[in-house]
Amino acid sequence: MRYEWLLGLLLLAQPKGVPFVLTDDSNGGRVAEIQREPYAIPLLDVPLVDDQKLTRLTEQMEKAIYRKPVNATINDSGGIVKEMSGIRLNRRAFREQFYSRFYDEGPLKMELPVQFIYPKVDSELLASIRVRPIGYYVTYFNSRNHHRFTNLKLASQAINNYVVQPNETFSFNRVVGVRTPSRGYLPAKIIVRGEFSEGIGGGICQISSTLFNAVDRAGLTIIERYSHSRSVPYVPHGRDATVNWGGPDFSFRNDYNQPILIRARALDGRVYVSISSSDVINYKPRHVQGVTETIPEEIETHIDVGDHKDRAMPSE
Repeated sequence: MRYEWLLGLLLLAQPKGVPFVLTDDSNGGRVAEIQREPYAIPLLDVPLVDDQKLTRLTEQMEKAIYRKPVNATINDSGGIVKEMSGIRLNRRAFREQFYSRFYDEGPLKMELPVQFIYPKVDSELLASIRVRPIGYYVTYFNSRNHHRFTNLKLASQAINNYVVQPNETFSFNRVVGVRTPSRGYLPAKIIVRGEFSEGIGGGICQISSTLFNAVDRAGLTIIERYSHSRSVPYVPHGRDATVNWGGPDFSFRNDYNQPILIRARALDGRVYVSISSSDVINYKPRHVQGVTETIPEEIETHIDVGDHKDRAMPSE
């Protein structure tokens, strides 16, 4: 116990920062050259490894080399863009190498042990589930409203090429994420307690509503859906799906035995969502009323609050 204060002073005196250098080797791997002194406890003739500092080094090393996996996608020309595996540090192997080489002479140099992170969707899977359309829906909007058009494009890009595996539940809010200016979303018209207002990300309920109708046509299982507190002009009455970050969500589950693929695009005045799968899927489509190709009029008047369960929530 009498040496605890000395140990504390020694730890505080250790250099701060990350004293290591990463380089690429000829085989595409990463090589780390690490200084020993910052990770040693010099209390004895033979220094000991400071395990807490080694843990921090391991975390920092992992952040430095981490690469997120990228799913295969279908580009705007209809071609498949190949997937890319990610990498992360093999933490256990790294610590074992560090301990084994800590007492060697010369530079503490090692090739970093990594683990591959394979993407959920590869080219082969994507090619197999794009062949059979099982549901689609189209809605229309005024493309001269630049803010709304921008929000529609961002939200449609977020759900485009998304694959829902069998028994998996899709959540619109989780997939699209928070709608903020830092992510490119702009202020546009929303509905709050039955009245129109301005809000960041306004308009993306048209994406969730178009998706809902395409999903419903495909016969997928609707888990959660809320209507706006007033009618919206881009879908028939009662066929909308309002969403809001931290509030109402739209979600569905894939109860089929095959994965399904969502394709979504916001074009000039039109939102298109399609659902497809493999040619062996056994699905049961539903009849869903479509919309006219007339561009919806942007209503400016206010009405009284309707009696809806989501009336207290802003709707995007």
